[in-house]
Amino acid sequence: MSVQQALEWAFRVECAQLELPTPTDVDQGQNIGFGLEYVLMQRAVLGCKVDGGQYKIGSYTHEDAEVIAAIVAGLPDSLGGKRMAIRVAELARAGLEPDWMPGATPRCVPVETKRNQHGERATTIVVGTERVVSRGKWRTVDVLACPVTYTPHPQQIEAARRAYGDWVKALAWVKDGLQVDGLMREIEVAEGLPRERPWVGGLPTRATRS
Repeated sequence: MSVQQALEWAFRVECAQLELPTPTDVDQGQNIGFGLEYVLMQRAVLGCKVDGGQYKIGSYTHEDAEVIAAIVAGLPDSLGGKRMAIRVAELARAGLEPDWMPGATPRCVPVETKRNQHGERATTIVVGTERVVSRGKWRTVDVLACPVTYTPHPQQIEAARRAYGDWVKALAWVKDGLQVDGLMREIEVAEGLPRERPWVGGLPTRATRS
């Protein structure tokens, strides 16, 4: 199965839980802790089984699901660390992908509108005055303007798509970790990742989440 399918199986079906590593203070003489993925890899090399059922009362969590959760928990800080690990697990548990705002196009709209008997109209503000001749007399009139904004804002779209790309990079790291020989006992993680830029050349085929 793909890494995305493996993640959804581990967190959605097997209900695996993240056990995030606790930072250690080397300056205070504390021991340097290895990530769970390192421990699991060593167990795999030695031929030892991973203890299951730690989080599911009265049932068994597949050992491969525990391995997947441990790899996710070990995401490096360069890829988002704990925050990204939680994000990956939450999305997998829900069977979703990050919302990259498909089809979003910035539109210029009024900042505020008002509705009356004539319908909805943009709110205007006074930005100055001018002297004009009206009916043969000089009069002072207000100069009105309509404040506008862009929605969704281009930076909002850019941020959403950057977050999606970061998620794909995290999945690539997880995939490489799960493909280490001897680490997984029954599940085989295939090549292939979600499209890196799905907004180029087509619409999404899966549900998304903000």
